[in-house]
Amino acid sequence: MSLLFLIYLFCAVQLRHAQEDRIPLHQMIELMRMQRDAQMLTGNELPEADKKAFKGLHYFPINLKYRVTVKLQKPEKIEYLDMTASDGRQRQARRYGYFDFLVDGGKYRLHVYKLIDVSKKYPHLLFVPFMDATSNRESYGGGRYLDLTEQEKDEYIVDFNLAYNPSCAYGKSGFSCPIPPLENHLKVRIEAGEKKWKH
Repeated sequence: MSLLFLIYLFCAVQLRHAQEDRIPLHQMIELMRMQRDAQMLTGNELPEADKKAFKGLHYFPINLKYRVTVKLQKPEKIEYLDMTASDGRQRQARRYGYFDFLVDGGKYRLHVYKLIDVSKKYPHLLFVPFMDATSNRESYGGGRYLDLTEQEKDEYIVDFNLAYNPSCAYGKSGFSCPIPPLENHLKVRIEAGEKKWKH
């Protein structure tokens, strides 16, 4: 986790209150993208050669049909799994629950986790890695991520327009990016969020 996560967390909070403040959601998402572009120029994800020619990341058009309100279903007992990462490491995660959602007339399920090593620093961060039918086509082949903030009630707004690539998607080594488990491989196209860095 890095400044990138903090930017996303800030924007997620702003998006949650956007309707109350009558701020257009499209405008908030565009702001998030501008902030992310600025962070990419100062962060360590991009190779220096790419920073020199950087003109912004690539995204699907904003589409609010991919912003859904869901009910999180929690497991009856605490369960853990090892999540394989891009560098071959096994990163332990706790199963936090799952949510079902509808898109394009189909019902789909995504599981939600807490990464154990990350939750020591960010105890309320929930992690949703996923692949979909755009993976290795328009979007990154190693899947994309969503971050949620743990809520007292089990109602969440999940906005796939905020889906982002793991740090290892940009060509530099040294990152340990969790690969989405098979249970989070969707057979539907999620045409929202970040696309491949180079395509």
